[in-house]
Amino acid sequence: MSPTPDPQDVQATIDQLWVYPVKSCAGIALPEAELTDTGLAYDRTWMVVDSAGEFVTQRELPRMALIQPAFKMGQLVLRAPGMLALHLALDAAEAPLRVRVWDDEVAAYDMGDVAAQWFSDFLGPDAPADLKRLRLARFDPAVRRLCSPQWTGGREATTQFSDGFGLLVASTASLAELNARLATAGHAPVSLQRFRPNIVLAGVEAHDEDRVGPMHIATAEGEAVIEAVKPCARCPMPNIDPATAASSPEVGDTLQGYRQDARLNGAVTFGMNAIVLQGDGLVLRVGQAVRADWAFA
Repeated sequence: MSPTPDPQDVQATIDQLWVYPVKSCAGIALPEAELTDTGLAYDRTWMVVDSAGEFVTQRELPRMALIQPAFKMGQLVLRAPGMLALHLALDAAEAPLRVRVWDDEVAAYDMGDVAAQWFSDFLGPDAPADLKRLRLARFDPAVRRLCSPQWTGGREATTQFSDGFGLLVASTASLAELNARLATAGHAPVSLQRFRPNIVLAGVEAHDEDRVGPMHIATAEGEAVIEAVKPCARCPMPNIDPATAASSPEVGDTLQGYRQDARLNGAVTFGMNAIVLQGDGLVLRVGQAVRADWAFA
């Protein structure tokens, strides 16, 4: 669907912005973030891999949820319980490395032995035998990793180490709906951190993000346009408590009761994968207005 010149049907605001510098580790809530062609700057720029270069996530190692990143004075600082902080220059990279994320094998850079030892020391003790020795890879900015043209309508859209698309959009109302259902079943509320969104919308109804066309965001420097293209199918990761790394089934079980999506053959979905149509280099900020038309299939 092409962007419309003056969308008015849906009016929302950006409630939260999140980046996840290391794939599957904790995120950082930001008051503002630069939009790039691949999503928000520094989102999924780094990725943990095994000795064969295969990506590793909370699906295999839930304790990745406990690794907390921060940006400080041109560095990515990683902290984890019982570990000294790991400091990585944002522009640092060492030897070339081939890595695989899902079906894509891409060129990347190894982040060196100190980073490899840090991740192995923290994650290795509880890991299966083949995941005791880990390394940290950085995305090669010269690489163009394409999103699925099946969902982008044939348009070229790119991402870094995300599962498949540059942005994930969710809403506060969608979380409120889930938490209401959890409460009815006698379960505690959960946070949106379990769903790892990049852009969280306020001012819309639950799951309106599923139903909108291109979203126009007016920034001080110009207009950004992003488009939700594919419902986000959910693996068991939302069952993992980001504060403790403990897993329990109530989130997935509750979603199973009302979020099976015919567009993905009945898979459970929450949030929408999105691509950047316009706005490379613009700065998104919490509180900015988001306007869109309804999308009609």
